[in-house]
This record gives sequence, structure tokens and C-alpha cells, in this order.
Amino acid sequence: MDASLEVPVERTGKGKGLKGGAIGLVSATVIGVASTAPAYSLAATVGLVAAIVGLMSPAIMLVAFVPMLFTAAAYYYLNRVDPDCGATFSWVTRAMGPHAGWFGGWGVVVADIVVMPSLAWVAAWYTYSLFGLDHGRYDLAGNTWALLALGAVFILAMTLICWLGIELSARTQFVLLATEILILMGFSLWALAKVYMNHPVGSVTPSWDWINPFKLTATQLSQGVLVALFIYWGWDTAANVNEETRHGRTAAGLATVFSTLVLLGTYIIAAYATTAYKGPGFLKKNPDDVLTGMASGWGSKLLMLAVLSSAMASTQTTILPTARTTLSMAAHGALPKALAKIHPKYLTPTWSTWWFGIASIVWWVVLIAIDRTENILWDSITGLGFAIAFYYGITALAAPVLFRKQLFKSFKNFLLVGVVPLIGAVTLGWVFVKSAIDLFYWSPDTAYTPAWFKFGGFRGLGAPFVIGVGMLIIGIPLMFWWKRVNPAFFRNEAEVAESMDEELPDEFRVTEEATQFREFPKPVMPKPRTPAGN
Repeated sequence: MDASLEVPVERTGKGKGLKGGAIGLVSATVIGVASTAPAYSLAATVGLVAAIVGLMSPAIMLVAFVPMLFTAAAYYYLNRVDPDCGATFSWVTRAMGPHAGWFGGWGVVVADIVVMPSLAWVAAWYTYSLFGLDHGRYDLAGNTWALLALGAVFILAMTLICWLGIELSARTQFVLLATEILILMGFSLWALAKVYMNHPVGSVTPSWDWINPFKLTATQLSQGVLVALFIYWGWDTAANVNEETRHGRTAAGLATVFSTLVLLGTYIIAAYATTAYKGPGFLKKNPDDVLTGMASGWGSKLLMLAVLSSAMASTQTTILPTARTTLSMAAHGALPKALAKIHPKYLTPTWSTWWFGIASIVWWVVLIAIDRTENILWDSITGLGFAIAFYYGITALAAPVLFRKQLFKSFKNFLLVGVVPLIGAVTLGWVFVKSAIDLFYWSPDTAYTPAWFKFGGFRGLGAPFVIGVGMLIIGIPLMFWWKRVNPAFFRNEAEVAESMDEELPDEFRVTEEATQFREFPKPVMPKPRTPAGN
């Protein structure tokens, strides 16, 4: 077996060589909240949500929270019996079999790769703007290649931090998250106070009706929630660092739940503040710069700093879960074994971390080749909701399937492990399907970039649908190709949990068989002809 796999297999058996007990519950929660990039997520999606539902943005934030909380409940219970850093990949494999598990892991990878250029673009754009390099002769914020260059530096820097150790990653997140939350909450309270005391031009007095989801149509709900999923997405990173968290079986699961609750409070307040202070019309017209356009002078600079720190934090914490997902997949034989290599000093994934950072830059270059404006990035954010809904939904569904023998042993089990995750899964599935068939996403008229795949009388498809669904579909041939390369992993069978508390038997584990890949026969080369006379 390759030497790079010996450390993770021999050190902890089921573990993969990561540094156990390196962080605690608070650090895991901070990582979960920071992964969602609250300030950046609001800046990137509040305008899009307002374009769909107008004043009802707070209602969308509330509705989108429900499947997130219900899915977090599934994460909590699944993590108790299988604290594997692969999270979705490992749990879905155990509950539904290796094909579903592989595709669940692919959904995580797709979501994270698609979002990385947007995060890095925002970090670069706000950096240039913060230092006044967004106008005149030195308008670097308006230069695609300048944004790519600085964004690539941010990606590589955050990749390096992730590689140098989980403790450094956690400390970095404390600083960045504290900066953005303090500024964001300070601005929200200031904006609401201004609305009530001074009634600025364009402001709207807040109403409790704004948070009532029953005033929305089914189409508004599905479209709004699909976009708002991006705003909550990321808290599951807390589960991906379970093997590095003290008391990881319980603490990592709790961190996922706590993260969603922190986000709910943050987003409801911010949604009310942004909608009331400038009105939905302003939000619709400024989807790419909602927050900084609401203030001037130092206020604008502070909001720029909040979004910048938010994007940088999320860039880093997007690398963490993907690297650990691919690490787990490789350790179990579902991806090339090189991705399971752990650095002997830093105890972090080496190839799994660096390949993702580099792949993110490559994906950004691909997007630039398609469209050199930021419009393609906004379409990516919209399409990202499909991947999020898919892998969160399938993870939520894994809970009642894996614990099916335990569901009727108590009302608590039935409700929290059966009904609640199932509602989360069904809701996310409905959002995925409804949005896919809705003309809003099929129609190129609603995309920021021109229609794709136009021919004859066909008007083409919108970029959000192509990016979101297309990237998932690419995984199907890749999975079956990998099954041919390494059939051992796909011989794993679905399991069932015999207890709500005991860790599952280590049947789905890192084994030499799982990491021995089929070698295709090499072509037989003809022997060189011997010169005549010798």
C-alpha cells in the first residue's frame, strides 16, 4: 500500500491521521458560522431575494432556516454514531450504499468549487475599493485580470493557512468572524434607528407582515428559498472537523445546530434593516453592492471591511470541508489514494487541500473565458442552490434511513430522527425540483448572462440552471468511471444503526483492499529488432 496512507490508517484505525482534540465546541461553532460568510452572503443575495419577494425578505430568511435547522438535527444524530470527517459522504454511504454516498460527496465538492470564484472575487473587489482603487486611472476593481490576480492570491493564502494546521485556521476565523459580526450588527441597529427617528428618503417602516411566509406564493417561496439557501449554507463545516474536535461525536453535531441558530438571528435583523433603510427598489437595483451603497464615508469603509473579512473567512472555511470530504473519500477508496495523504507535521490533508485551491482558480479562469464580467458569478450563486439543496437533502434523508430500527422505540426518536429530518429532506427536494422546472430558472431572461445552448428556435437555457444542475450531472459518468477503476469501494453495503448512541461498527473503514486500485493492462510493446549481422 502507498506509504502516504500508512500514517492515517495505523495511527487511529478508523481515523485518517488528523489532529484529534485540536479544537473545542466554541471553535467548531465559529468555523460553522464563519463558513456561511454572513456579511458577504447578505451582500450577494439580499438584492436577489428582494427582486423575487420585495419587502418579504425576512420571511424568506425564516422559511429557508427551517430546512436548515431540520437538516442540522440529522447532522447531529448521524455524527453521534459516525464521526467521520467525510460527513455527507460517509453517512449517506452507510445509509443508502456507496453509489449514493459517492454522489453525495460529489455534491459537496461541486458546491464548494462553484462558490470559490465568487468569494475570491468579492474579497479582491472590496480590497481594491477599500483602498480607493475602484475609479479613475487606477480602477483595479473594474479590471477582470486584476481581480483574478488578487483573488488567486487570497485563495492560495487561505489554502496555505488550512494546510498549516486546524488551530491556525480556528484562530484566523475568530478574528475574521468577530470583525464582520460586530460591524454588521452595528450597522443593522444604526439603520433601524435611523428609520424610526429620521425616516430617510426611500425608507419603509418595518412591519411584522414582512416575516409572514403565508403571504408568499409557491413560486416566490421556491425561488426565494433556493437563493437564500446560499445565505445559510456552510454551517456543516463544523461536522467536517469532527475528527479534530474534542468530544467530536457530540460537540461537532451541537456546533452545526448552534451555527444555524446564530445565523437566523443575524439574518432576520439584517434583512429587516436593509429592507427598511433603503427599500426593496434599491436592493433590486444594486444586487452586487447592497451593503456598501447604504452608507457613505467611514460607514461605507467599515461595511467594505465587514464584507472583505467575511469573504476571506468563507474562502478559508470552504477549503476545510472539501479537503476533508475528499480525504475521507480517498481513505475509503472512493477517490485516488494520493488525496488521503496527511502531512506528518501539520496533520492536515496535503493533496486534498492544495488540489482544491488550485482547482478553484482553474474554475474561475473557465468562467472568465465564458463571460469576463461579474455577471457569471452572480448566476453561479443562483445555480449554487441546486447543489446545496441536493447534498443537504440527501444527508437529511440518511438519518431516518440509517436509524430506521430506532424510530419507533420512543417519541423523541420518531420526531427528531424521523419526522424532522424527513421534512427537511422533502422541503429541500421540493425546492430543487420546483426551481428546476420553473420558468424562472429555465428562462434565459432571468439570468445575468446571455442564454446558453441556443439553436434554431430554442431560446437557450439560463446559466444558473446549466451551472447548478450541469455540474451535478457531470458526476454521474465520473462515478461510474471510478467504479471501474476501484470496484472494491462500491462493494460496501448499506447499513442500519442498532443504537442511537453507540458508534457504528467499523465495517466501512480504511482498508488495504479499499485503497488498492485496479491496474489496467499495459500495452505490450514490440521488442526492438536486432540489427542483422549481430
